[in-house]
Amino acid sequence: MVHILVYAIVPIIVVMLAGYISGKKGIFTGDNAKAFNKVVLDYALPAALFVSIVDASREMLVRDIKLTIISLVGIMVCFMLVYYIYSYCFKSNTKADGAIMALVCGSPTIGFLGFAVLEPIFGTSPSVALVVAIVGIVVNAVGIPVGLSLLNSANEKPKPLPAGQKRPSAWGPVLHALEQPVAWAPILAVIWVVAGIPWPKWASPSFDLIKGANASMAVFAAGITLSAVKIDINWQAWLGVILKLFVMPAFVLTLGLIFHMDLLNLKMLVVSCALPPAFSGIIIASQYDTYVATSTSSLALNVIVFIVACPLWIWLTDVFFNMFY
Repeated sequence: MVHILVYAIVPIIVVMLAGYISGKKGIFTGDNAKAFNKVVLDYALPAALFVSIVDASREMLVRDIKLTIISLVGIMVCFMLVYYIYSYCFKSNTKADGAIMALVCGSPTIGFLGFAVLEPIFGTSPSVALVVAIVGIVVNAVGIPVGLSLLNSANEKPKPLPAGQKRPSAWGPVLHALEQPVAWAPILAVIWVVAGIPWPKWASPSFDLIKGANASMAVFAAGITLSAVKIDINWQAWLGVILKLFVMPAFVLTLGLIFHMDLLNLKMLVVSCALPPAFSGIIIASQYDTYVATSTSSLALNVIVFIVACPLWIWLTDVFFNMFY
């Protein structure tokens, strides 16, 4: 836990605090944060997603089909649960707000913190890489395109049509979402892996330089965003903490127990799903200027509560596994 705190949680808090202070001092503004986020969303994040996925192999995707299916079902069910709760249970919210919260509190930040959290706990075995790769593919190749589709669909207001003209296809928002690099880059990487095409190692450095700005710039921009908006730590922000850090890992743990996953994979998957929300959701929220205050506040709360939630879920997984098997 000391290693997790020092190497995973503390750096996030420090960089976010640096962004927050620079914003309060006027060194950077909310407009600067949007510019940083555009760099991350259109360049750094797609590069990071693409390289992290193509480094996997087809064998890794099919080696444990049970892990893959439970990851896909568990994460996406919770993703859509968050969307429907925030879209339909609050009169003041819109479907766009629900899409943002699904991208934030319906997705673990596996790309940023996966190895940093799992390796100190479970070692550097291939099993860790397998879990990070599979969860990363689910979050990035499925969750982000679905979230962007929901967001674009909510933002595209239907217009009255001239007589005799057909309404545009419902697939329009989906196709619009897939045009964005953050959506098509991970999907292209999955196709590359499934096709079995070896990824040349000499090509990775061309992506590594820009992807290195991904986590640091995203967290720094989140701090600036926090300084530029009124902090809105309300019960909707706390609900995001409950849904992300407790409902999602609980649901995945239940699925794993029902379908008899082995203990090691189950513990790694539960911890992965208990990771703080994906920073990509905050980047998208800022870029679309939608639900920024509550989603960013919920992210900050999630990072703090994760310090307690991580060891709690490791202990609970052991308890329930020993109880049933």
